[in-house]
Amino acid sequence: MWVLVALTACRQARSKSAGTDGSPAVDSVYVPRYAKGFRITYRSDSVRLVDIQEPTKADAPVEHFALIPHGQQANDIPQDYTIIRTPVRRIVCMTTPQLKAFSLMDAYDCVVATSDTRRMQNPEWLARLDDERVKRIGIEGNFNTEIVMATNPELILVSPHRRGGYEVLAETGAPLMPYWAFNETSALGLSEWIRLSGLLIGKEPEAIALFAGMEREYNYWKAVASKAERRPTVMSGELRAGHWYVPGGQSFYARLFADAGADYFYKDDPRTGGVILDFETVYARAHDVEFWRVMNGFPGTFTYEALEASDKRYADFRAFRERKVIYCNLEYEPLYENMAGIPHILLKDMIKAMHPELLPDYEPQFYRRLE
Repeated sequence: MWVLVALTACRQARSKSAGTDGSPAVDSVYVPRYAKGFRITYRSDSVRLVDIQEPTKADAPVEHFALIPHGQQANDIPQDYTIIRTPVRRIVCMTTPQLKAFSLMDAYDCVVATSDTRRMQNPEWLARLDDERVKRIGIEGNFNTEIVMATNPELILVSPHRRGGYEVLAETGAPLMPYWAFNETSALGLSEWIRLSGLLIGKEPEAIALFAGMEREYNYWKAVASKAERRPTVMSGELRAGHWYVPGGQSFYARLFADAGADYFYKDDPRTGGVILDFETVYARAHDVEFWRVMNGFPGTFTYEALEASDKRYADFRAFRERKVIYCNLEYEPLYENMAGIPHILLKDMIKAMHPELLPDYEPQFYRRLE
């Protein structure tokens, strides 16, 4: 992966000499502290070169974008860079986590269309969808290209880890930029993509400040969790259509559990995404695990009785018997649409569930111990 070159928030200028290979003059390069999927090169002529790569694959292809201010000539741009004029004012988003960056920066007007609106609860986005200031373009793999083209987008943020079908969107002529935030391996890595969103719309200083606040809060509570006298074990997921989906040992949730002062039951697994297991494998490794994270969309009040009704074998797990299930009901909790902006809150929720003595007065917001 890329070598880190430190960059202060004010981006103080460095030497402005051209590279020995004739490349354009460069002031500095920013490689995120947590996100692994992008880096930004700050050129002295206000051009920003953005390199984007799948975060968990060092040998994955890199896509290149040159962000050039409106009205400025595109001089000395490397041949394989796609030009994007900034600030971008008409963006199509594919997921609610992408939308979160724009709501945090009060940049609702920059989004003209979106795909993923299921379970959305943000009142401003709902109002804009209702009056069609933001268009619904259909689900991935079945986009309404006529609607997309009618919005005259300047940029389309795609989510390569989902179902895809983006080829048809190339007909719009707008650049397609991969947004790999959800493939990051840490909560802070996911959230750090707000910096790229801010750069696109001319609000990078605001984005830097927002993320700095998340980082400060997260690391503070991580330090609090490190003071726990013991590290309980935790499992994750549930059976769906006969398969048990668990986060890999190097995944976003595995890191979150570790930072909350717990040992994830599958932490030795090298994978970063979801892993499909059968019941017998999970039971063999997790029947005596102390805590169990469950997340689903359940109409009504989810209970231990409802959990057991979905599969009677669940009652054999220690976490079930001891009533230590940590639960988020997606039917009512807007987790996904807020996740990019709440790494510190997710961490506090997990600490409260597994180490309540460390946060005696804290009221969880998304994940709670199931009553």
